[in-house]
Amino acid sequence: MNGQTNESGALNECLDDLFSKMDSALSENKQEMKQQEVGIVRFVGQGIVKVGGLPNVRAEEVVRFPHNLQGLVFNIDPDDIGVIFLDPSEKLTAGDEVQRTNRILDVPVGEGLLGRVITPMGKPLDNQGEVTFSRRLPVEREAPPIMHRDPVTVPLQTGIKVIDALIPIGRGQRELIVGDRQTGKTAIALDTIINQKGKDVICIYCAIGKQSSDVAKVIAELKARDAMHYCIVVVAAGEDPPGLQYIAAYAATSMGEYFMERGRDVLVIYDDLTRHARAYRELSLLLRRPPGREAFPGDIFYIHSRLLERSTHLRKEHGGGSLTALPIVETEAGDISSYIPTNLISITDGQIYLSPRLFQKGILPAVDVGKSVSRVGGKAQLAAYRAVAGDLRLSYSQFEELETFSRFGTRLDEATRAVLERGWRIREILKQPQFQPLPVAEQIAALIALTGNLLDQVPIEDVAKTEGLIRKILRENLGELCNRIESGEKLRPEDRESITATLNAGLFPQEGSK
Repeated sequence: MNGQTNESGALNECLDDLFSKMDSALSENKQEMKQQEVGIVRFVGQGIVKVGGLPNVRAEEVVRFPHNLQGLVFNIDPDDIGVIFLDPSEKLTAGDEVQRTNRILDVPVGEGLLGRVITPMGKPLDNQGEVTFSRRLPVEREAPPIMHRDPVTVPLQTGIKVIDALIPIGRGQRELIVGDRQTGKTAIALDTIINQKGKDVICIYCAIGKQSSDVAKVIAELKARDAMHYCIVVVAAGEDPPGLQYIAAYAATSMGEYFMERGRDVLVIYDDLTRHARAYRELSLLLRRPPGREAFPGDIFYIHSRLLERSTHLRKEHGGGSLTALPIVETEAGDISSYIPTNLISITDGQIYLSPRLFQKGILPAVDVGKSVSRVGGKAQLAAYRAVAGDLRLSYSQFEELETFSRFGTRLDEATRAVLERGWRIREILKQPQFQPLPVAEQIAALIALTGNLLDQVPIEDVAKTEGLIRKILRENLGELCNRIESGEKLRPEDRESITATLNAGLFPQEGSK
């Protein structure tokens, strides 16, 4: 009997202990009643949905659908709410619940994004695990005020002779790359990224509406040339929802602003804003917004201006960093006067126009110097360029005009023939293969050889071969002078004479010995 009594007492003690623990756990986890707005999906379209309910929802607020899908509030109408999808919408049906998140759209930013390929929402696409980030920033941010900005004074070297010498770009500038399809727009952007290696410039390549195969080629080239470690690739491919393509450019800019506000120099390439405008037009038409010219909504200018105004050079007391924008826009049949290109030309600080005529002739890069301009970069151009390439643009434009008339077969005097001969050599020296960006000193040496008449006795078909020899002679004999040129020092008359004499002796050894 005593044994049974002891066992029952121990059991009662265990039960009491268990019940007391359950009571304390329940008291600590009391459920609180919360009021939450819930809407209902009324209509599901291609990339958009219309939602009923949610009376207090705000514009540009993120809402959440079943299966953890996200959308962005775009229209707030009396009868329903227009939401653009940021995820594929195949799983969504009418009648599904929609919940508010009470937050605006934001993206991860920080050093952990470098070297990664991500979506505009920050999701990884490169099979390298989750993206690590420092904080999150809103996708839509106000542009820095005028009093926070400094003049553009530091060049952004592209490594491309025709651009660095004739259409220079400064850090903090917005320079449009415009041209027909398949004329080398992305090639210029890639060469510019590759040339930033070792220059402490963070590059963000934002692919908008491009085919996945084209984006894969760009990533492969960056990896092959060891450029990915200072790059972020943001991808909203053509098969992604139009809402994701629309926010891609703003998300990439927010990622760049994080570094800019910490004193870093950033280059952002938007490839391309033509598809960005088409994605916005698609969303606007699906949501029944009033169409304007070419069916684009009335605020199409505003969506690009508020994006590109975020590119600037900050004053030192506000970080001192810069964000340079190279937006790309596609034309049809070389028409730069069409709607979207003219909008972007009026917003940016100049444009680099790629001519399909030059591309078909094999003149690469196919930059039309006459239609290209840089409204800011000349002030940031290195002094050595200004000393060498001052009248090069004018003489090249005169040559192109004369070349057109010379095709009629008229007899040419000696002066005209000399201008043509010189122009052909200018064209040859400005040609450059892709993925071969040149250091500043080598570009300067080639231009000195051109302007110093050293190439006049070289056959036109041998100019490219001679240029390679010029670069080799310079590296072997004038290393210290090269360093001074690249540091931004002025090109003194004796420096120019030294380069000319060295090149003359190396290119024409018999004449040099005399």
